[in-house]
Amino acid sequence: MIKKISLVLVSSFLMFSNLNAAEVSQTALVETQALKKQEVNDLQEFVGTVNFDKKSKIASETSGVVKKISFEVGQKVKKDEVLVQIDSDILDAQIKASQSAVNMYEVQLKNAKKNYDRYSVLIEKKSISQKVFDDSKLEYDVASENLISSKAKLNELTIQKSKKVIKAPYSGVIVEKNINLNEWLNQGNQVATIVNTQELEVIFNLPISFIGGLKNGDEYDINISDEIIKAKLYAAIPSGDKLTRTFPVRFKADAKDKFIFDGASAKINFAKESKSMALVINRDAVIKRFNMDVIFAVVNEKAVMIPVKVITYFGLNAAITAEGLVEGMQIVTKGNERVFPDMPVQVLNNSQNK
Repeated sequence: MIKKISLVLVSSFLMFSNLNAAEVSQTALVETQALKKQEVNDLQEFVGTVNFDKKSKIASETSGVVKKISFEVGQKVKKDEVLVQIDSDILDAQIKASQSAVNMYEVQLKNAKKNYDRYSVLIEKKSISQKVFDDSKLEYDVASENLISSKAKLNELTIQKSKKVIKAPYSGVIVEKNINLNEWLNQGNQVATIVNTQELEVIFNLPISFIGGLKNGDEYDINISDEIIKAKLYAAIPSGDKLTRTFPVRFKADAKDKFIFDGASAKINFAKESKSMALVINRDAVIKRFNMDVIFAVVNEKAVMIPVKVITYFGLNAAITAEGLVEGMQIVTKGNERVFPDMPVQVLNNSQNK
């Protein structure tokens, strides 16, 4: 039976035939473990829905004519990337005038301070009248207030100018465009809708019997579009569906660079209370090849690749099933990333597996 599996697998994966002959002939150094039978919890699969955790409508904080649009629907943008530029010609002229006023008041304050400091010395020597000193102090105070006021005005105009540039609030994808070039925007008008396609929320409706064993912060494997994504449980909502007696359980996940649609189907497996016998091996033995879960068995000092279905992971182990697997079969647990079908192998821990 094992030899038959070997022949089928070798013929199924002929793409390895273009490997360098020297690579195939090399002996891989591996460690193995005997496949054993063990009682494990059965799994039940649940189907949920993916939602984008962040979805924002971007609006204008000011009014004006749209001079430049730097995005299109479906485009990926980065945080603080400029999306829209609104005409600011009048504002630019006001800023220029305000900056000139600031410069003028700085000069006036500098001169008024010189007079005030000089008259402060003279008044102590009673070389000038009190009125002359009071006038110099008033001139200094007025110049100081004028400078403060002009700087505040310049700061106000600068803030208004910054709002003439609309930026992406976070990295994401533009899913809706609501403006056109050269049209007038009013304050509060929507310009676009952006979604963060990396931060996902996945919702499953689970029976209360499964919710009891869940803990906030625990990490789970969720299958979305045939991709396994790590997700953390963050909320189990106590208000549920009274007819089905299920309750929404929410997970958060980082999709990284994976492309996932809002509303996509998601799958998760949870252990039932019932148990059954299954073949168990160290989870390191299960690796990905050809987008499948596979293991390498050692038969006649050669590696035999066997596609498997993972029933469940628990602790450091994995319960697996596949045609031809038998208890006691030696499975590669270390060094399997360097192994190819029919490659000669040398088992380093052979004495431990006899």
